[in-house]
Amino acid sequence: MATNKKNGEAADLDLEHELPSAESEDASASQGLEAELETLRTERANYVDRLARLQAEFDNFRKRSVREQQDFRDYALAEALKSLLPILDSLDRALKTSEASVQDFRSGIELIDKQFHDALARLGVEPIPAEGELFDPNLHQAVQMVDTAEVADNHVIDELQRGYRIKDRLLRPAMVRVAHNPKH
Repeated sequence: MATNKKNGEAADLDLEHELPSAESEDASASQGLEAELETLRTERANYVDRLARLQAEFDNFRKRSVREQQDFRDYALAEALKSLLPILDSLDRALKTSEASVQDFRSGIELIDKQFHDALARLGVEPIPAEGELFDPNLHQAVQMVDTAEVADNHVIDELQRGYRIKDRLLRPAMVRVAHNPKH
């Protein structure tokens, strides 16, 4: 039993319900904070490690994609060039013939021209229609306007250089002369 020093009465202390001292609270709170801090440090280290791995994976993916795209371009170019090699062979044979008549030589060149156009068609390249067509600045490049009443206004009179497209993509516009009907 303990005595109360103020009024001198004896007081029973209930040790089970006694509040812990402030020092023990600070120590346990400090230990809890330290444990939480250590947990957060571990999580942070895990996240930093994961981020570094993901960045490395992404970098490897990007490099692999670039390499695959280049390989695809090289393969596509090789296939395109393979289709042009027979034309080169025909030109070489034509140049080796020394005793050919002018008509035979012309026939050979016409055959080579057909081979070349067929090879381009297999690659998806098609000529742009021009002569007699309505002038389209998306497909034609006007190099001259000709005053004439013989052809409808803004129609192509003739083609100076053929234009080509592959699917919907313009490779080269057709260079044309365009009719302009003078007003009376």
